Amino acid sequence: MHLLKDENGNPIPHGSHDHGACHEHSHEGCSHASECGESCNTGEKCKNETVALLTYMQQHNEQHAAELDQMAENIEKMGLADAAKQIRESVADFQKGNMRLSLALTLVKEHLKEA
Repeated sequence: MHLLKDENGNPIPHGSHDHGACHEHSHEGCSHASECGESCNTGEKCKNETVALLTYMQQHNEQHAAELDQMAENIEKMGLADAAKQIRESVADFQKGNMRLSLALTLVKEHLKEA
C-alpha cells in the first residue's frame, strides 16, 4: 500500500485495491466531486475540499505513473521491449496530463487567495 498526503500533510491510505479494476474502486472523498459540483462554488469548505481533492488526484496520478514505469522495466526484463516502450510512452503522456492538472491546481489556489 502506498501513502498519499492531502494538502495538509495528512496521509491518505491507498493502494490495497486491484489495479486491474481501477475504475471500480472508491477513494475516500472522491464522491465529493459529484456532491460539490457547480452549486457550491462559494463555500469555504467546498473550496478547501476541492483543493484537497485536486492535490490527492495529482499525487495519485504520480504514483500510478511510477507503478507503470516499474511495470515497463519488468516487462522489458521479460524480453518484451516493444510493449515496454509503449508503456513508457503512455507514462510520458500521463505525466503531461498530470502537469496540466498541476497547473490547474496552482490556478485554483491562486484564485482562492484572491477571493
